[in-house]
Amino acid sequence: MADYFEVDRVFEDIAKIFASQFAVSFYKVTNTKSPSKEEFRDLVIEFMKNIGYSLDKFPDSEEGIRFKGYCRKLLAKEIDLVKSGENKEVEKRYKYFTQYN
Repeated sequence: MADYFEVDRVFEDIAKIFASQFAVSFYKVTNTKSPSKEEFRDLVIEFMKNIGYSLDKFPDSEEGIRFKGYCRKLLAKEIDLVKSGENKEVEKRYKYFTQYN
């Protein structure tokens, strides 16, 4: 399998620098001051899943299918971390948002 170092980094940080920031922005726009942890995590996960639109751009060639499968596996792992509350960055962002909003 090819080395996908670049996407490894993307998926390691997708919740921290993309999805949690969009979740906070969503709550600010909708004037929601104190979502529950579960609501926040679910919204972060919803934003994370949007990467599927980008993956759909890759061809359905043998290598493209392998790449998409690899990415979906990484995404599922990161989603599980958020869902279980084990993504420290998402938990920190939730705490900061609810305390200082």
